Amino acid sequence: MDARSPYATPQATVVGKKVEYGEIKVFSAAGRIGRVRYIGYSIGLTIVLGALIGAIGAAVGAAAGPGMMVPVSIVGYAAIFVVMILLTIQRAHDFNTTGWISLLSIIPLVNLIFWFIPGTEGENRFGKQTPPNGIVAILLALILPLVFVLGIMAAIAIPAYQDYVKRAQLPQPGQSQ
Repeated sequence: MDARSPYATPQATVVGKKVEYGEIKVFSAAGRIGRVRYIGYSIGLTIVLGALIGAIGAAVGAAAGPGMMVPVSIVGYAAIFVVMILLTIQRAHDFNTTGWISLLSIIPLVNLIFWFIPGTEGENRFGKQTPPNGIVAILLALILPLVFVLGIMAAIAIPAYQDYVKRAQLPQPGQSQ
């Protein structure tokens, strides 16, 4: 009779296939980027670069006059556009498509295809699979729905509050002024 307990910890070594992940290169057209990172990095980099452009534009406007703010803004927004195209090319690579499809991101609402098409499992012709998402990428991706919801709430609440204030300031019937 076997003296081993059926509830004992297994002693066998389990060897699984180790998944290799590709490197994330934000400012490159090579490689792949997943959906959550694409959304998060797009939002995060736009906010950071927009704030940086605003600060530089304000500093240049204060030093050289308001006429110099326009060229600084144009160069800054061109930089944001280039970074977004690079991220979109990597996103197209994730679902094993050429980067030229990233030109669709110029058309309003068509760029949402990059949010919903799933990436290729494992390695494809553009590189290794993207690493799992970290908490920062997930939080950055959640900023956009939060901004949409808050914007809709503000669009409803602010006019209603203003109307309430106007009605509260009107004299009520039977009151003297």
